[in-house]
Amino acid sequence: MDHEDFRIETRSIHAGQEPDEETGALMTPIYANSTYEQDAPGEHRGYEYSRTANPTRTDLEANLASLEGGDYGRCFSSGMGSINTVLNLLESGDHVVTGEDVYGGTHRIFTQVYEDYDLEFSFVDMTDLDAIEAAMQDNTELLWLETPTNPLMSIVDIEGAAEVAHAHDALCAIDNTFATPYLQRPLEHGADIVSHSLTKYLGGHSDVVGGALVTDDEALDERIGFYQNSVGATPGPHDCFLVLRGTKTLPVRMDRHCENARAIAGWLDEHDAVSAVFYPGLDDHPGHEIAAKQMDDFGGMLSFEVDGTLEQASTVVSETEVFTLAESLGGVESLIEQPAAMTHAAIPKEERLEAGLTDGLIRASVGIEHVDDLTADLQRAFDAAGL
Repeated sequence: MDHEDFRIETRSIHAGQEPDEETGALMTPIYANSTYEQDAPGEHRGYEYSRTANPTRTDLEANLASLEGGDYGRCFSSGMGSINTVLNLLESGDHVVTGEDVYGGTHRIFTQVYEDYDLEFSFVDMTDLDAIEAAMQDNTELLWLETPTNPLMSIVDIEGAAEVAHAHDALCAIDNTFATPYLQRPLEHGADIVSHSLTKYLGGHSDVVGGALVTDDEALDERIGFYQNSVGATPGPHDCFLVLRGTKTLPVRMDRHCENARAIAGWLDEHDAVSAVFYPGLDDHPGHEIAAKQMDDFGGMLSFEVDGTLEQASTVVSETEVFTLAESLGGVESLIEQPAAMTHAAIPKEERLEAGLTDGLIRASVGIEHVDDLTADLQRAFDAAGL
């Protein structure tokens, strides 16, 4: 039976992978090869050089495409490698519309790398479709979205945003790292390209760095594949193997991530030391209804502001014991960080504050530990900060 006939929990384990015909090995082998024998000059058996293609990577790309409901997947050596490849599709003089609270690394590559190549970027409130429409120009070729956004957990209407992009003959690309395909599949809502940092939930164990792009457009995939091979930001077979191991447990991990995050968001929402909680699963979140429509659950990421000083917020993130003070997200362990000083430090302060990224904002990647241990840990940190 075609794997596409199965539900995502089954496809996460089996899609793109079959037991090895020769040995019966259940897991995709790590094909540690740089080159491959050819039967005659130019006549190979599907593989000639591992920058172009590698059997371990092939299985991972097929697995990710299936999870996202796309026909084509391409993997990269990092999430930024994926984003860079989308920008490779553009030409000098093109215009990009993106979110005002976009991930700091994305903001950096937009403004500090590609603006030097005469690409133009507009940063707008992506929760407002009218604002997106107003930002579109005759030379707009790409609408780049995150939803939920990093770190304010804003929700963008994927279907509405894609319609705006397509009305202007622009591509709609969505970073789906926070939601994962288990919770949200943007291609189903009109997106052209889905981007992932495989480093996060899809890998799931904080032991690999990678990226991916998925599309259901063959011509677009061919262009992406050209740049994947030509630029060469491709992952090694061991990295691909680790992500394949991660995708097999994605559904069960995400269920616990969501369960814990819902509980902690509710706990924080009632806490006297917290002035604001950003989590789309809360009924009063401004994007709650849209998130409920396009997501199957609300994810494991949340942010909050403490009702105190910058120093007190820094103390909170420094004094936790179960939550680890670290960048990144999506592993089985809980992480905590202060975006202003860490993941979003590359954004100029005035621009950061205007986007709502305050000095006291704290972002948490809620892991799969026992939720009571996590809330007790946060309370100890609040007490240490005098909150």
